[in-house]
Amino acid sequence: MAVSPLAERLRPQNLDEYIGQSHLVGPGGILRRMIEQGTVSSFILWGPPGVGKTTIARIIANSTKSKFYTLSAVTSGVKDVREVIEQCRHDASSMFSEGRPILFIDEIHRFSKSQQDSLLGAVENGTVTLIGATTENPSFEVIRPLLSRAQVYTLKPLGEEELQTLLDRALSSDEILKNRKVEVRDTAALFRYSGGDARKLLNILELIEQSTPHGEPVVISDQSVTERLQQNPQAYDKQGEMHYDIISAFIKSIRGSDPDAAVYWLARMIAGGEDPVFIARRLVILSAEDIGLANPNALLLANACFDTITKIGMPEGRIPLAECAIYLANSPKSNSAYMAIDRALSLVEKTGDRPVPLHIRNAPTSLMKELGYGENYKYAHDYPGNFVRQQFLPDSLVGTRLWFAGDNPSEATLEQRRRSRWEDGN
Repeated sequence: MAVSPLAERLRPQNLDEYIGQSHLVGPGGILRRMIEQGTVSSFILWGPPGVGKTTIARIIANSTKSKFYTLSAVTSGVKDVREVIEQCRHDASSMFSEGRPILFIDEIHRFSKSQQDSLLGAVENGTVTLIGATTENPSFEVIRPLLSRAQVYTLKPLGEEELQTLLDRALSSDEILKNRKVEVRDTAALFRYSGGDARKLLNILELIEQSTPHGEPVVISDQSVTERLQQNPQAYDKQGEMHYDIISAFIKSIRGSDPDAAVYWLARMIAGGEDPVFIARRLVILSAEDIGLANPNALLLANACFDTITKIGMPEGRIPLAECAIYLANSPKSNSAYMAIDRALSLVEKTGDRPVPLHIRNAPTSLMKELGYGENYKYAHDYPGNFVRQQFLPDSLVGTRLWFAGDNPSEATLEQRRRSRWEDGN
């Protein structure tokens, strides 16, 4: 009889067996409260592979009295979604139903816009509770109407202590490993190659166990892990390693202005079969976050690269990707816009909804005009240089600075312009 993979044999069945994500499933965590209270709201789990997204969904399935349905975005179409929703609608109206049906969609980022649209009505009217799982940023991959109906919870890679707990549990409780002599000499390589991915760690552990003849001890060491992975590089989920470790090296190389390293890591991703659209999207983000106002043309080029990739695909797409990566690496760098919006968001969180000054409010009705909306507003184009000083921030925040120029010629010009408008002559 075939034996299930180690990762499946050790999959937690309840929260007491679950390792990691204490901010969500630990004492007082939002998902723990949902599970314990039996009232599950729609949500999307966002995190890298092997951190417990599917496991959380299965624990909910085991602990709730609701009907539980599963779809994979890789194999399901609009027809499948509609059939499941119709079944959920029937279950919800049944006199024997004990709770709202739950629909779990794995890799929801792979759903097209039309497939995601087909979920909206059922989620909004309460026919179904949606649980989605994705390794991609939902802001880019999930349509906005669906995001507004489902809370997003971020899952983190497992830390070394959590990986150690997982290793200890595997060695002590797995039906195969506990009956073998295992020597753990060091774990640095095991944890490094695992990269916070529980499934990857268990895959490596299983590879070493299966490649060790019976009667010999299973040795877990930096040497044994490295040797086994060199012999079988697919054993520890190459896609996960490519997707997180190498994209990190790629982005950091561009941020560090090293075009040679940037092209090298780009080649590694292309050779490894990485999605070129994913690479192009990261270049767009980087151009705004790390180059920004130091060279606004960077964002234009990155957007053009993204557009080109979606039109021509691979292998020709490697050329605009390389062009964009080299240009961004050689571009001056600034994160002033990135820092400014984070300061602004922090300020909004601290100060709340401060009222908009009356003179810059819109006044579409006569009542609003009578209340002073728009009164004494100065239209900039009526003044020399298309500028006139007036208050734009809420009264209590007048004088607050959020944007500070970076150290580059482009922003020096912007800062000089700002000073001449708002500070000179005061």
